Amino acid sequence: MLTHGAGSNCRTPLLVGLAEAFAEEGMLVLRCDLPYRQDSPQGPPRPGGAERDREGLRNAVLAMRKLVHGRIFLGGHSYGGRQSSMLAASAPDLVDGLLLLSYPLHPPRKPEQLRVQHFPELRAPSLFVHGTRDPFGSEEELTQATRAIPARKDFLFVGGAGHELKAGKAAEAATPLAQRVREKFAEFFGGFS
Repeated sequence: MLTHGAGSNCRTPLLVGLAEAFAEEGMLVLRCDLPYRQDSPQGPPRPGGAERDREGLRNAVLAMRKLVHGRIFLGGHSYGGRQSSMLAASAPDLVDGLLLLSYPLHPPRKPEQLRVQHFPELRAPSLFVHGTRDPFGSEEELTQATRAIPARKDFLFVGGAGHELKAGKAAEAATPLAQRVREKFAEFFGGFS
């Protein structure tokens, strides 16, 4: 299951590309809009609405459990990934792993405002995909902050990419991001089933 960042929806090219890449491996992939996006086609999440967004993710995971008899993975871009990780920290048996795309470690230019209070409770293996030019956290900051996570974790750093995970055309032409994520996912989680 994949969800979106604060300013987008589940139809972003990043999520569509990843869903297609995982579907090619035989995985059932659900791209879902968070409740705030279902309420309004534009704009950021409402202040105080994050708990409702996490509840929406929980309901989606429970619905997926009725369709899938294997492992369930949850992930998202930026805000969606943060809400996914917070949900997994509060419900350790809900999912088998996390795919966190551009985790928003802190607001841009505010490294003192870390968004990691739940990391010590996170028991799900977590794969972080992060651009080396992401203003929401550097490679070093992310590596340092995730030391608080007691579960297995790994990283795929995308050279030259910012928060949207778009790198230069030459890098993308050589190995598309979705393919790189799919390969790292299989390596980290031990396959797709």
